[in-house]
Amino acid sequence: MNKQLKENCTIQERAQFKKDAKAMQVVCIFLTAALGLPESLIPVQLLWVNLVTDGLPATALGFNPPDLDIMERSPRKSKESLITPWLFFRYLAIGTYVGFAVVWSATWWSMHASNGPHLSYWHLKNHFKCRAGGKEWEGITCSVFDDPHPMTMALSVLVTIEMLNALNSLSENQSLLKMPPWINKYLLYAITLSMSLHMMILYIPMFNTVFQICPLSLEEWLAVIKISLPVILLDEILKFIARQYIDRGLKSKPMLPDVMSIFKSDLPPIDKISNHHAAHID
Repeated sequence: MNKQLKENCTIQERAQFKKDAKAMQVVCIFLTAALGLPESLIPVQLLWVNLVTDGLPATALGFNPPDLDIMERSPRKSKESLITPWLFFRYLAIGTYVGFAVVWSATWWSMHASNGPHLSYWHLKNHFKCRAGGKEWEGITCSVFDDPHPMTMALSVLVTIEMLNALNSLSENQSLLKMPPWINKYLLYAITLSMSLHMMILYIPMFNTVFQICPLSLEEWLAVIKISLPVILLDEILKFIARQYIDRGLKSKPMLPDVMSIFKSDLPPIDKISNHHAAHID
């Protein structure tokens, strides 16, 4: 029984992590295209993230312990979908935030970083017009749009958020304060290895060419962390809502019926029994 509960729990959490990861990437690509901005991520970077970076934490989530409130939940129906409407909303909320975060990180470098070109949003949105020239492009070299920094910022934010989201996936609805990261040491090892691999492709020159990225400065890493950390707070809020409002109506009912109620339903009222005996005596 306990083994089955643990398996069901870890399947749910691994599915949630993978669905979140896919939603993040889809929203990011859609936003970049919808806003007309330069590419934030390219296929080889997404392939690296899917095959290597988030594959390790997804595997480690299989070692999660069961949720603290697993015995309080009602049994899942055999035909019930693994992805409920509430979970779908959570995927959408997390994915939307991450999409904006990834796009903003690339935009931040181009507009605000101390070592960036300090372009305006108009320049970014109309980057394809740069080579045509014009007074709007005076003092701006078009090669700035080939700088690898924006893509590096976007990729680093995506990887960092996916690692933080792996911590969120330790439990479906329990806070990290109640189920802290160290309850699954394999997940911590996986996150450490994934981040080490990301550092490898950032700081070893031969990988820079393959992935079209470059090393980041301390200022840029601080920006990555600031943009990424709110995903923890967002998921904690969603978990709180789930505990207080969604799960409250799904608490388990008694597995066995009230035995006395069965007998009570078949027994005639006491007054009828008394009248029957009195009539018989008379």
